Amino acid sequence: MSEFHRVTERLSVAPQLAPEEMAAAAAQGFKRVVCNRPDGESPGQPSGGAMKAAAESAGLEFVHIPFAGMPDAATADAVFAAVSGAAGPVLAYCRSGTRSVTAWALGSLRAGDHDREALVALAAGAGYDLSAVLPRPM
Repeated sequence: MSEFHRVTERLSVAPQLAPEEMAAAAAQGFKRVVCNRPDGESPGQPSGGAMKAAAESAGLEFVHIPFAGMPDAATADAVFAAVSGAAGPVLAYCRSGTRSVTAWALGSLRAGDHDREALVALAAGAGYDLSAVLPRPM
């Protein structure tokens, strides 16, 4: 089973999840799952469709915002909106969790929800180093 890394009260991130983990996510109180992996990124990876079916079967909302590399502004904004607009806690995943926390943090920074230092600290508390990724204030 994948480990869920808590970033904030509303967001946790994880490496690749399996369909059977959706029930565990629901049991832990998550309301929405956000997938940031494009289909076919790795051999054997469950498709977004399979993950959506498993999430919905467990009573979770599922949002697929796939991207590779650094997210552009629109993608970061979409991930941030998917988290902030959820009815409760969100579990976002990608290959390692880094892509998901990075996109959320960039969206949060753009929205003015957190400043850079707070985001670096929140990510570090969840085991992710965003110090080289988030832009420094001018």
